[in-house]
Amino acid sequence: MPELVTLAETVEQWWDGIETYLTTGITNAASEGNNRLIKLEARNAFGFRNRENQCLSSRCATTRRSRREARPH
Repeated sequence: MPELVTLAETVEQWWDGIETYLTTGITNAASEGNNRLIKLEARNAFGFRNRENQCLSSRCATTRRSRREARPH
């Protein structure tokens, strides 16, 4: 079955990362999520007049949870 061949090739290609996760339990999911948010904010901030405002918008988007948790209730 061609699908199984493709799956086996993909697993072989990514085996180092898969093995690292299986032995350590650590993933790069948080950094990938932040990268996605930064790219989204960069697209949304396309009309900003300067790069500093664009960077500030990206930083605010990626630290919302930590700022929310730090706030007193």
